[in-house]
Amino acid sequence: MISTQQIIRIAIRALYRNKTRSMLTALGIIIGVAAVIAAFAVGQGANKSIDEQIAAFGSNSVMVFPDHSGLSSSGKTHPLTMDDAKAIEREVSGINAVAPIIESSVKLIYGNTHWSTNVTGSNAAYAIVQDRTIAKGRGLNDSDVRQAAKVAVLGQTIVDKMFFNEEPVGKSIRINKVPFTVVGVVASKGRNTKGNNQDDFVLVPITAAQSRLVHENTPGNIDNIFIKGVSMNSLRFIQHETESLLRERHKIKAGEADDFAVRNISQILEARRKTTTIMSMLLGSIAFISLVVGGIGIMNIMLVSVSERTREIGIRMSVGAKTKDIRLQFLLEAFVLSMLGGILGIILGVFAGYMLASFTEAPPVFTATSILLAFLFSASVGIGFGYYPAYKASCLHPIDALKYE
Repeated sequence: MISTQQIIRIAIRALYRNKTRSMLTALGIIIGVAAVIAAFAVGQGANKSIDEQIAAFGSNSVMVFPDHSGLSSSGKTHPLTMDDAKAIEREVSGINAVAPIIESSVKLIYGNTHWSTNVTGSNAAYAIVQDRTIAKGRGLNDSDVRQAAKVAVLGQTIVDKMFFNEEPVGKSIRINKVPFTVVGVVASKGRNTKGNNQDDFVLVPITAAQSRLVHENTPGNIDNIFIKGVSMNSLRFIQHETESLLRERHKIKAGEADDFAVRNISQILEARRKTTTIMSMLLGSIAFISLVVGGIGIMNIMLVSVSERTREIGIRMSVGAKTKDIRLQFLLEAFVLSMLGGILGIILGVFAGYMLASFTEAPPVFTATSILLAFLFSASVGIGFGYYPAYKASCLHPIDALKYE
């Protein structure tokens, strides 16, 4: 009686004798497994990137910014102003906070240390709309904005680069040669998915930025407005009411294009999520087809192998091999081929995932579940498509097999 260990050795020897054919047979499985892993990794990476962007902007956010493609009846565009922001906060319901924003590049000086960064001018609501927390000291308040106070809240990168081991709160720094007192430090957020440092900025009262730092800005004009809704369900209403209010304030007549744009951040990012999900499903379907094609390749080659080794099968049967031994041998050959393809496919899939992710600007996310499922599916493909050739081989009559030329 032949032991299972002997059958395994015979199956592996048979595959080794035809190394080239075995590798070509496994190629379909390799490509299929690699495609499955890469597709899911890129899809998961894209969704993670979107989740991080939602977290960075705040899921309940609406953003208003100028759109100079639209012209008023006078042929001129109206910039966004502080009064626009106040009107939105006063007249649109469902709002939690409104933060007007102005931004500019500046140079910081503290002692002998110099640093170039961006200054953000806003109000006390900035921390709310941007989901930022204060790690040390305090944030901006309404009094700072009213008085155009020369106070600043620093990002963690500024603290690390300029203050080293010193306590920054209470110290005086110069922003474009204007002295500002540090009143707080924002908690670190690190880099976003595009590699941009979210901690390399200085926050000052918007009135101080307009009067002391951003001289090219017309007094009262702002770059954009961030709005935080009370809930996700309120965003569409806020978006519609803000558009109506600004059209009225900017005296835009019916049929004329808006000189501003109102965007629901979560709506945009959710649309991107749907797109990445559809792409992942499409790539996953292609990967599934590749695995099926690989399985058909295994069955085809195994059938050829049965025909070529008919006399060998007859000799083995004549010396005592049972039907189940022949069937097990050919099943093991198909199984080993699919396992080999699965292992090589995992390696190729990880490499392909990083290659594809370089085009999406989002790092791939490999999960043990997707890798395990791809591996197990490749094994099931080998057994499923290898069963018929194994069954056919086991059904051969010993005498007929010995007579086969």
